[in-house]
Amino acid sequence: MKYILIPTDFSDNSWNAIEYAIGLFKKEACNFYILHVGKLRQSGVKGNSFTLPKPFDSTIRKKINHLFERIDGLPENRRHHFIALEEYGSVIDSVRKTVDTKNIDLIVMGTKGASALKASIVGSNTGDVITQVACDILVVPEKATIVVPPKNVVFPTDYNIFYSHSILEAITEVLQISNADLEVINISQINGGLNKLQEKNKAYLKDYLNETFPDSHKFITVINGNIKQTVQGIVRRKNVDLVIMVAKNLNFLQQLLFDTTIEKLSFHSTVPLLILHE
Repeated sequence: MKYILIPTDFSDNSWNAIEYAIGLFKKEACNFYILHVGKLRQSGVKGNSFTLPKPFDSTIRKKINHLFERIDGLPENRRHHFIALEEYGSVIDSVRKTVDTKNIDLIVMGTKGASALKASIVGSNTGDVITQVACDILVVPEKATIVVPPKNVVFPTDYNIFYSHSILEAITEVLQISNADLEVINISQINGGLNKLQEKNKAYLKDYLNETFPDSHKFITVINGNIKQTVQGIVRRKNVDLVIMVAKNLNFLQQLLFDTTIEKLSFHSTVPLLILHE
């Protein structure tokens, strides 16, 4: 059983995240926790969390009921179960609490473009969830081209991290459920080679993929100083369906996803992004 958390603000982009998660894991047994986080002043209860069938705020209940009606309208999958949760206060604290209490394996979040981040509770908190919650997160951009299951997956990396069992296991799961092809992309500075640690990490990753997915992966090196532009160019040219990155590789992640303050999500991807935590 896989336990998946999907925060929702009832927007179209949060619905895209729900649809994508349901489609991606259509063959897997899953509990989907649909979490709405309201502002603290909207709370009419003393407790900080409750689930259906306990009473929601009447306005929120209508939205939850409508959301579940939309889910019921999707093709039936008896291996999928949906649970509504409501919290009040901090989105980050609420997500952390749910991850811990529900043993969440994956968070799936919809997000808007950088210019509209403040208009959406989910969108404005995606960057914080990525950096402050120790759980794998799948980000589904508002204008993403949804291909489920993904067929072309890229894994940008600078080989500065060790690829732990949890990282390799997560990549393996994606490739197994989607039967996708994987491109491992290293973006080097001009005239820059790999140091001994990078060579060792690359060799380890290569050995694993050669053994596990011998016919469906390849390694590419791109000589280019701008990480963001290079990855975006590859995504466009190769019809990439999913980008995978590792949160521990913070410097590399920051250059691709964030402004220099690492507080504002600014990556204008048109494909979903899976960020892995250890």
